[in-house]
Amino acid sequence: MIKPVFECRMCGSCCEGKGGIIVSPKDLERICAFLQMDAASFTERYGVMHNGKLKIRTGDDGCCIFFAQGRGCTVHEGKPDICRAWPFFRGNLVDPESLHMAKEFCPGIAPDVSHAAFAAEGRRYLREHDLCAHDATCEANALIDK
Repeated sequence: MIKPVFECRMCGSCCEGKGGIIVSPKDLERICAFLQMDAASFTERYGVMHNGKLKIRTGDDGCCIFFAQGRGCTVHEGKPDICRAWPFFRGNLVDPESLHMAKEFCPGIAPDVSHAAFAAEGRRYLREHDLCAHDATCEANALIDK
């Protein structure tokens, strides 16, 4: 059996940081259906516009407002593509140093995986799960493979 390059440990490290969780139109539809609310209500309650893109607010702790310590993502089934794609972001796929830095804070990335193996698996995963972005005006740049 081949060892996976990534196995989520649900530690929440990827849920930290302001302004990184972009909600594309496809994501907005999914998360609103999950939360059983309309887009305007979601945007007003949970969103913030930044550089023309809808992003999920962060709490006082600096984490995504949908992350609950000890429980993980409270909107897991409806979460945005950027969350579904972690750690297979463009930077980690194209830059070995970026992957090295990601390994330092994400315990789910296999520490001994080569950049080439990680990138190949990441691109396969993104294609297989329809997570590649195409519109930089409303989707996460990290999911656009340039």
